Amino acid sequence: MEIDVAAVVVTYNSEDHVAGLLDSVGPALGALSGAIVVVDNGSTDRTLEILDERTDCVVIRSTNVGYAAGMNRAIAAAPEARAFLLLNPDATLDPDSVETMMRVLAQPGVGIVAPRVRESDGSLSPSLRRRPTLGRVGGLSFTGLAAFTERIEDPREYESAHDVDWAVGAVLLVDAGCYTALGGMDESFFLYSEETDLSLRARAGGWATRYTPDAGAVHVGGGSGESDFTHTLKIVNRVRIYRRLTGPVRGWMYLWASVFVELRRAALGRRESRAAVKALLVPSARPEVLGLGSVFVPR
Repeated sequence: MEIDVAAVVVTYNSEDHVAGLLDSVGPALGALSGAIVVVDNGSTDRTLEILDERTDCVVIRSTNVGYAAGMNRAIAAAPEARAFLLLNPDATLDPDSVETMMRVLAQPGVGIVAPRVRESDGSLSPSLRRRPTLGRVGGLSFTGLAAFTERIEDPREYESAHDVDWAVGAVLLVDAGCYTALGGMDESFFLYSEETDLSLRARAGGWATRYTPDAGAVHVGGGSGESDFTHTLKIVNRVRIYRRLTGPVRGWMYLWASVFVELRRAALGRRESRAAVKALLVPSARPEVLGLGSVFVPR
């Protein structure tokens, strides 16, 4: 029998946060029917021990196949549902927040709903984003100009409901028909940019990503840490997203702009930017988990 919401989580060494997330799901559903499926991507801490002690979720053990693949596996194992609630393990949901998001999802043309996200100290987390462009490659948020920054930081943009290009994937409610029609998340991204790709493909297919301030959540963030590997994934996948949107010529322009930006950051002392530059320029230095050859070919 179809349920309202299947909540899906991918964990990886998430012992500090996952219990808090799972505890918040029930109150967040309100009167909705739901189920929880957790895919663990090979945790080596106490995550699995914590999950095995619970009776409110189905746990699937996996190797580290990446976030997108983990999400797809969780959804494949979930019961039939009207919507899928995609959750990071370091998020927690406000009571009745999912019930509120479901009302927004029922509006015509909406395929994805993003709530108002707060930092752990209660301050606004700027979770809304604009689509990538050449002007925004440098992430010049200090300018306050939309032409030069993807991240939307103006608090006024978080006061009312509206459609956005995409939103950080810590908490997203996705219509099941939309997710299925898109073929789920693109597993070739492994980690980072998969939610960007999902929302942009949804938009191209006629489904909007709608932000609502009436539903809330907290996201601790930084659960994957920042390293040469994770930073390189972020930068390389951004190039791949832009190439997918614009084609190879503008894609190469974006790549070289990214090289310039990362060289500047490396000169200012960011060690991980040196690794990103090498991966952008040297095919053999690109993370093997992305399965890329000598060019950034979207899949």
